[in-house]
Amino acid sequence: MLLALAGVVAAVAVVFRASLPSSASSVEASQLVTQAAEFAAFAPTIPNTDAIPARSPDGMAWISGGEFSMGAMDPPATDQHAMHGADDARPIHRVYVDGFWMDKTDVTNEEFARFVKATGYVTIAERKPAAEDFPGAPPENLVAGSVVFSPPDHAVPLNNHFQWWSYVKGANWRHPEGPEGDLEGREKYPVVQVAYPDAQAYAKWAGKRLPTEAEWEFAARGGLAGKLFPWGDQFQPSGKWMANTFQGEFPIRDTADDGHAGVAAAAQYPANGYGLYDMAGNVWQWTSDWYRPDYYQQLATAGGVARNPYGPDTPYDPSEPNEQKKVHRGGSFLCSDQYCSRYVVGTRGKGEISTATNHLGFRCVRSATVANLAASK
Repeated sequence: MLLALAGVVAAVAVVFRASLPSSASSVEASQLVTQAAEFAAFAPTIPNTDAIPARSPDGMAWISGGEFSMGAMDPPATDQHAMHGADDARPIHRVYVDGFWMDKTDVTNEEFARFVKATGYVTIAERKPAAEDFPGAPPENLVAGSVVFSPPDHAVPLNNHFQWWSYVKGANWRHPEGPEGDLEGREKYPVVQVAYPDAQAYAKWAGKRLPTEAEWEFAARGGLAGKLFPWGDQFQPSGKWMANTFQGEFPIRDTADDGHAGVAAAAQYPANGYGLYDMAGNVWQWTSDWYRPDYYQQLATAGGVARNPYGPDTPYDPSEPNEQKKVHRGGSFLCSDQYCSRYVVGTRGKGEISTATNHLGFRCVRSATVANLAASK
């Protein structure tokens, strides 16, 4: 019973339920109309014009901040599980963020290893689960481990994520897919199998913090407004792969048409307009905001421009109302137009804070001032 910790596994699911249109042509027509309306809702980004701070922290890019339209267009997808990935990223609303520094890449295995060596930190996936946290679970199932993508060998309906996720004993950041694997040759890969407190602990040690959702989206857009992707509206401009995503038939086999099956090393694709790599695909990234599907509506109802928003005060996911979830951003190597279109900029993911997976990492930011924007909540 590897799934005795099913509550943890369920927290990683990204499942979209909607009615499939009657034909591909109707889908295309609908998307054109929707995108035209959505584009009209996006106003130009107004970046701050303050001088860039003189000293640049190693490995970080300066993000000017400013005012922008936050939210998402409909993903360009034809499958019922991918089409409505923007439902909780509406309405589009205006937001202002102060300037900040952001890591150019996700935190890598070698960077995380330095943190662990310096502090002796033990990640959540390396700790034995406490019986009081999982009442009713057999003692033999309370073992240290984490959630791993485990593709089936045959086609399956896409309405049950347990068919491709497993809780694996011994899986952790040192062994992302399980105890048989290790990090040899993967020093430059994003660290994965990190829960929210793990990422937060690293950020504090590094003198940084995790980005707010608004900061993350401002940075991901790279100065562009109303675009589907961090680089523009074409998924493969001139046939060029721009992100590490899933090709083939999900979830059976990734054909690696983009050059990578599974996670790739950091910075294998072009940077966006702000010099940031992998802001779409490869691995999901933690943000500091609690997740609520109605938070954007709250901001829009308040009116005006939301200044440095740091998310709702409490989390709430109607599908799992008792789980404490933070917002994920960016999508991963498992995203495709068949199942998860969350590589579309502006779309949102979510995850229970103690849950780690082998497609989830993080990057850090540093405020230009001492202010912390309450992001450590």
